[in-house]
Amino acid sequence: MKIGILSDSHTKTTLHKDAIEHLLSLGVEYLLHAGDIMLEEHLQMLVDTGLPYACVYGNNDTALISLDGQYNIFQEPHYFKIEDLKIKMMHMPYFMAADVDMVVSGHTHMFEASLSNKTLFINPGEVCAREKPLSECAVVIVENSSFEVAHYFRELSKKEWTKREIEI
Repeated sequence: MKIGILSDSHTKTTLHKDAIEHLLSLGVEYLLHAGDIMLEEHLQMLVDTGLPYACVYGNNDTALISLDGQYNIFQEPHYFKIEDLKIKMMHMPYFMAADVDMVVSGHTHMFEASLSNKTLFINPGEVCAREKPLSECAVVIVENSSFEVAHYFRELSKKEWTKREIEI
């Protein structure tokens, strides 16, 4: 299974769209967004992919609360399953216990991936390129209870995405 992960799009609609298009070009089967989506248009872009998706509210998503029930956006921590994979997703990295197979967080705007007690902890970095001049996302491939992680990023002045495979 191939999962595309984003976080911290903020109001950068073009970067959000570009990251989603890039993940789709890689053949992801699911999309996860770890918060600070900020705009209903960004939620609709996830819907428009036709892929299963899930999101959590970030600390800047109060304007989206009125849309509760219209999109797959949830309070943190949000526990759910994709096939047999147990996932916990949040924006703020406050619920970091290894009580599932994969813990997805955002907020820090920094890519991180590590394995602890057979749990993958991943933060895809920032789509919005606010903290650094890079737009980022990640792909996790899950096969036979093992994880392959790739960090994708691109400089704002370039169209090409760079792939960095992560040893975990």
